[in-house]
Amino acid sequence: MKILFIGGTGNISAACTRLALDKGMEVYHLNRGNRKLPKRVKSICADIHQFDEVRKALKNHRFDAVVNFIAFIPKDIQHDFELFDAITNQYVFISSASAYQKPPGHPVITESTPLKNPFWQYSRDKIACEELLNELYRKHDFPITIVRPSLTYDTVIPAAIGSWEDFTIIERIRLGKKIIVHGDGTSLWTITHSEDFAKGLVGLLGHQQAIGHAFHITSDEILTWNQIYEAIALAAGAPAKMVHIPSAFIARFDNFQTGNLLGDKAHSVIFDNSKIKSFVPEFKATIPFKTGIQRTVSWFESSIARMVIKEETNNFMDSVIEAYEGLNS
Repeated sequence: MKILFIGGTGNISAACTRLALDKGMEVYHLNRGNRKLPKRVKSICADIHQFDEVRKALKNHRFDAVVNFIAFIPKDIQHDFELFDAITNQYVFISSASAYQKPPGHPVITESTPLKNPFWQYSRDKIACEELLNELYRKHDFPITIVRPSLTYDTVIPAAIGSWEDFTIIERIRLGKKIIVHGDGTSLWTITHSEDFAKGLVGLLGHQQAIGHAFHITSDEILTWNQIYEAIALAAGAPAKMVHIPSAFIARFDNFQTGNLLGDKAHSVIFDNSKIKSFVPEFKATIPFKTGIQRTVSWFESSIARMVIKEETNNFMDSVIEAYEGLNS
């Protein structure tokens, strides 16, 4: 099976690449040639945003499946339709579970949960991409499959506030500094390791019955945010000094947090993974967060260049904590 990944070396896609190779797939990456590729991956060097350049690079290629991990707006989808409609049997769009209804009308999320997010433009753009893809499927038989990951990690630290591609929250915990936990920390959330996500995604590649369908792929482990931060602190090797602050208060200091919290992580959600399991029977998430986050912290620590501390993040957390505690002193 010949597969093309657009953006195949990222936090989610690298694990998908490894698993696809392990399953004997012929894997191509389309990128600008700025990243070292894993062995056995074949490179198509082009900038996906440069239409003529990509079309030239794709000449004489045909794929069983194309997966775009880095499409964010409808223009990207229209661009891909024109590039890949005639040369792939399946086009997989990586959407986002943040597209689901916020606030949720029901805590159990299935693929039939409405898509609506008035808080986050990122999510609304993903919804618009999905709407265009469904139109292209209905009118032009464009062979789409939509996949919605939720908070997925491997080479990032999946804290709601305090880190992502940086090491800031780990350092704060080790220094005994306070960290922010939104709300009272008891809302429910699911965090998925990229290697578990890859089992579902790769299982959908070349799956004839998956055409026209949407899937979310998440762990079945349900944790409170207090438990999530306790696991991060355990991996850091020090106790977490958590300060619980309402999400709306936090969002007053940074507009991004309106989407990140009110449009996503502030709400309790439970993902029903019945659909992906019915299409990909071997899918099962097996890496608990307590184990996975220890692996992630070790990965950061294996290279000093990865242990980046963002002072703007420290300053943000200090400012919010000081302001909130000042109201309650």
